[in-house]
Parts: sequence; C-alpha cells; structure tokens
Amino acid sequence: MFDHNGYAGQILQVDLSSGEVSHVSTDTYADRFIGGRGLAARMYWDVVPSQAKAFDPENCLIFATGPLTGFPGVGSSRVQICFKSPASSPEHFSYCNVGGFWGVELKFAGYDALLVRGASEKPVYLYIADDAIEVRDASRFWQQSAIGVREALKAELGSDVRIIATGAAGDNRVTLASLLADGNSSGGAGAGAVMGSKKLKAIAVRGSGKVQAADPRRLKDLVERVRVLKRFPEGALADFRAEGSRWRRNVCFGCNLCNLRVAYAAEDGSCGKFACQASVFYSPHVFGLGKDMVLAELNKRSSSNVNWEVPFQVTKLCNEYSLDTLALEAMLEWLVRCFHAGILTEENTGLPLSKVGSLEFMDSLARKIAFREGIGDVLAHGTTRAAEIIGQGSADLIKDSLIKSDQTGLYGPRMYISTGLLYMVEPRVPIQQLHEISRLVLSWNKWRVGAKGAFVSTYLLRQIGTRLLGSELAVDFSTYEGKALAAKMVQDREYAKESLILCDWAWPIVFGQSTEDHFGDLTLEHQIYEAVTGVETDEEGLLRFGERVFNMQRAVHAREGHLGRNSDRLPEAYFASPLEMQYSISGNWAPGRDGEPFQKTGAVVDREKFEALKTEFYGYRGWDPETGLQTRARLRELELEDVATELARWGAIVES
Repeated sequence: MFDHNGYAGQILQVDLSSGEVSHVSTDTYADRFIGGRGLAARMYWDVVPSQAKAFDPENCLIFATGPLTGFPGVGSSRVQICFKSPASSPEHFSYCNVGGFWGVELKFAGYDALLVRGASEKPVYLYIADDAIEVRDASRFWQQSAIGVREALKAELGSDVRIIATGAAGDNRVTLASLLADGNSSGGAGAGAVMGSKKLKAIAVRGSGKVQAADPRRLKDLVERVRVLKRFPEGALADFRAEGSRWRRNVCFGCNLCNLRVAYAAEDGSCGKFACQASVFYSPHVFGLGKDMVLAELNKRSSSNVNWEVPFQVTKLCNEYSLDTLALEAMLEWLVRCFHAGILTEENTGLPLSKVGSLEFMDSLARKIAFREGIGDVLAHGTTRAAEIIGQGSADLIKDSLIKSDQTGLYGPRMYISTGLLYMVEPRVPIQQLHEISRLVLSWNKWRVGAKGAFVSTYLLRQIGTRLLGSELAVDFSTYEGKALAAKMVQDREYAKESLILCDWAWPIVFGQSTEDHFGDLTLEHQIYEAVTGVETDEEGLLRFGERVFNMQRAVHAREGHLGRNSDRLPEAYFASPLEMQYSISGNWAPGRDGEPFQKTGAVVDREKFEALKTEFYGYRGWDPETGLQTRARLRELELEDVATELARWGAIVES
C-alpha cells in the first residue's frame, strides 16, 4: 500500500532516445494541479519546448492519473493523455481521455503519471511491472493492428497485464490516428500518430500496489451517497439480461455508475465496446437515418430489430487500424459531398464511393488511410489539409462539419450559444464541457414531450441553471445574456474534474431520480477529494483548482502562438450557415424566455454579439478585455507568477 493518500507518490519518465529511466516526485505538481489534466499541462509546460513539432523527439506523451484513480465506486478509472498534436492547426498542446483499466494499473504499478520523451530508432514497446521498467523490441508488431498487438502481448505476458497500443495508422503517422486501451477505450486528437513518431507501439503495465485514503470511513459513506444518487431506474438493465440479447455491460474498473458503456457481441463471436460515438458515427450511412433516429434505435437495444453488425464491424476496423472516429465521421461527410459533386470518383480514388454505408467501403477507406495507399496518403493529413491538396472547390464542401482537430462539431453555438466560448479556446472538441450544457437541454426535451420517467421540468432546469451555470439566463437560449459566466463555470468545474480525474458519463451529479426534488449534489467532488487526500477544501476551492489549470493550459497555448482574441475564433459556417439539425434534439427545440420552448432551426451566431460575449468572458476570467490576453495580476492570484514571467518573454501577457 502506498504511503501517500490518493497518490502513488512518483512520476515515471522514460527517454526512448537514450533508454534512460528516471523519476520525479508527484509532490512537485499535486499541491497546485491535483493530477490528470492539471499535472500533465504543467509538466508539458516544464519539459516540451514551445517550438517543438508534434513529431519531434522533444514532444512528450504524458499519461496522467488523478488522486481518485484506483478507488472503486467513484468513476475514476481514467487516464488523461497530453501531447502536442499533429491534428490541430497550428500544432498545439492537446489531450485525450481513456477509460477502462490501463490508468488504474499504472497507478497500482506505483506511478501517478508516465512521461515518454525522445524517439526510438526501431519499433519498441514499454513494459512496466512495478519497479521493473524495460524498453523491449516490437519489430514483430510493427504495422499490425492495435487489437492484434494487445492480444499478442497478453498471450505473451499474461492476461492480467494492461495494454495501450496503436495500429498501422499510428505507425504511419496518420494525423487522425488514435490509440487503444483494454476494453477498446480509445483516445484521439492524433495521440496514435505521436506514438508512431516515437516508434512506440504499445505500453504494457502490471501493478501490485494498492491505493490508500486519508479517511476510508468517510469515503465509504460518500461512495454510498454516489451509488444512491446514480441508481438506475427500474428495468434500466433488463435489455442486458434478455435471452438472446447481443448487448453486454462493459464497465470500467470498479465502476457501476452508468449503463451507457456497453459492448456488442457480433455474429462472428467477437465482442467489443459499442457505445456513444463508436456506435453512431457510421450508422446513419448504414441505415439511411439521422443520428437522432439511430440513437433512438440504440436505446431500444435488445428489443430492436435493427441489425448492428455492419456498424459494429466498422467500429472494430477503426479500432484495429487506430483511426479516430470523430475525425473520420467528418471526413466521411465531406467525401460523400465530393463524390456527389463529381470532384472525387471511384476511378480517381480507388474507393467504392457508390457503396458508402457498406462494410466493403469502410474496409477500403480505412486500409488506404492507415497504410497511406493512393488517395489514403492525402486523406492521412486530415480533411482540411486533404481539401487543400485536392482543390477543385472541395474545401467549400466541408461546410460546418468540422470544428477543431478535424473533428465533427457537436452541440454547437447556433443552438447553445455558450458552447462557442468553450470551442474557441480549446484545441479539440471539448466534449466533457459541452455535455454540462447539452445534457440539461436533452433531459428537458424528454420532459417536454412527456417521455416516460423524464423529470427535468422547466422549473428544475432553471433552478439547475442558477446552481450549475450561474443564472436562469444561462438556460434561456434566446439570449446571449448569462452565457459568459456559464462558460467560465463549466470550464472551472470540468478542469477540476479532469484533474481529479472523474468520468464524464457519471459527473457532475446535477440531477437524480432518487431524490425528492430531483437535485443532485455538486459538493460530492470536493468531499471525495478531501476523504481521499486529506486536503481540506470546499466547492469553491475545487473550482479554484480548475481555474488555475484552465489558465495553465491557456498559457501553454499562448506560448505556442494562440494569442487571445485574434486566435479565439469559430468556423465561419457558424456565422453564415443557418442551423439545420442539432445532434440528438429532434426539431431543434430549446428553452427560451421563462423556459418557454422555441425552435432554433435557421439560427446563426450573431458575430457582433459573440464578440461582445468574448469581452464579457475575458472580464470574468480577469484577462485583458480588449486583447483576451492573460494578465500578470490574475496569474499571480492563481499562484502562476513564474508562468506570467515566461509569457512576458513571448509578449503574450498584459502587465497589470
């Protein structure tokens, strides 16, 4: 058992260029940045030169757990992975988040984080077993699938070892390459390509340690409180138990807080995670349905007559090749438009474009991209760059399907307004932040149409808006009022959550079926943090941590060229193209003045009002309202004086 409450106590550093292994005390970072995103962002600031490119040896992959990782019942089995991404333009610090078991095993091996720098001359994999650290030859695995490598290593090292790997797309530095961990948990934003650039095929981890809480009794009581609040409605799990059902629960380590993470058992005997993005990115092409209808069918699961074989096999293909489905989804929409416009044909691409929706098409597309064959070598750069290379007006056909890192935009500002502020400062789709706002509206819409069991009424929605987002105006989507404060509150809370590190599907607990008033409990995060670490804080104190981490990331981006207002931009389509369909909300219904429903079909972002909203947001942040640059005074208040001094060297701060 570790001596540190909530922490293993050390960070492992491995240099693949020299083979050197070293350690850093977690205490160096934990007091100000907690763990997860906070720890990784600060480590990145300390060790990655601002001018380094994504595929340079100086770029680092940082795998960071949090103090809650390894404790059952709290939904903290995840690991944050940070790096400079080849998928962002220009290349910036970015991140992804992987669940399952790998992060917990790293913690049990005695490490709160792993930093990998340098690059090997030949393919290798990293083997971590407590104090035994080895860089081993992986030549036999190069260009093999991520799933194949995982299974081969488990056969060789033992079934209890946890693996994170990349497939051929990562080996070949494909911009949209992902990585894959146990349970088919995947991480995008180009993380797989960075692994490939380092000739790092996989990381295998086995640990024998145990985590320790400062106050185990209090933690046990809090876990029970969480369990009650997250209790599933009657019959919610019946579909998993139904005779002949192909659906399986697929939970992460020590977690029973959601029934959303599911696996599908295919006709060929294979079984794998098939939830959320993985299940819907290709399904509309298969069934000729909108995403809303696909989601409705998925919610029926075992009672549905829909055959999910092709969507599942396509997801499995993407996992094998290690391709980010969020980026691939946007590319698919663009490819279809280019095909219908006659710009791309089956003859000039070698792709069976007339068979989009089939397994045959995706098998051809995924292979060409992963191995950079023919048109795949162009597509391997991502949709935006591919459109520039192809020309012929193909860039105009991207429309509004892309937002950041060539990923599909979800829950956009034409519908929600405040999400524009979230998007403009992030290097990729900030899905955890978007969910804080969109889930409220989704739940309210279910109540609006009288869905069985729905309880987020207009009254409750407005009360939650005040508690969660700062005001009732935050959930009135007919006005720009209240949206700047809402964005700040979401960011501070989510950055604290990403540092602890807690699952997005379980936290924050905003509302619940089991309480009389249906309110959740926004104090649980800081209480659990206290019980585990022994560090006294409160809700505001935890949000302060989140604000510090958010500003730390902002400083990292500023040093890399993201300079305030001029860089805080949205795609032009959001200002010029009227909203046609909002993902998962049929009819684009939103709560308006006094909670009255109204439709946002045809809405665009008002450019002048959005610029004013940015100014208001900068004010809440304590940044310079004109330029959007951070101020020395604010960074000093957040105990980031050294960061302010460094930013001054780059002309990226306002001295006040």
